[in-house]
Amino acid sequence: MSSPEGSTVTFRGTPAGVRRSPLRDFARVLERGVTRGKRFDCVITTDSELRRLNRQFRRKNTATDVLSFPAPPDAPKGYLGDLAISFDRARAQAREFGHATSVEIRVLMLHGVLHLTGLDHETDSGKMARAEARLRRRLGLPGGLIERASETS
Repeated sequence: MSSPEGSTVTFRGTPAGVRRSPLRDFARVLERGVTRGKRFDCVITTDSELRRLNRQFRRKNTATDVLSFPAPPDAPKGYLGDLAISFDRARAQAREFGHATSVEIRVLMLHGVLHLTGLDHETDSGKMARAEARLRRRLGLPGGLIERASETS
């Protein structure tokens, strides 16, 4: 749950070689530049954990790369919610798109945070896609999830 110091990133079941502090720093960048100071928590975990969460909350029995869980109404003021990111998916997608796993985790974190702010690419007529593209350029990130999905459609 929410940390009073700011957004957090925790790691469960991820390889020891993952550089954690740059990802924690990126969460703080998102907190300052995207969420307008509102906190969020992010766990980077395994495919099996994402599959369990996806099955439990979305009734989809598959692993996925990122899930967003908006804060409930009784959450502390200034707390947006939680993200769960699959390290396994991030690593595979990074290989597929030719960049580092840490870069892919940042792409997933940005996408998830945009969902926490209330955007939804499935229903908002491109508003989230435009915001994600603008922020990716500003943050120096490669193509994001929405862009990739539209390229394969």
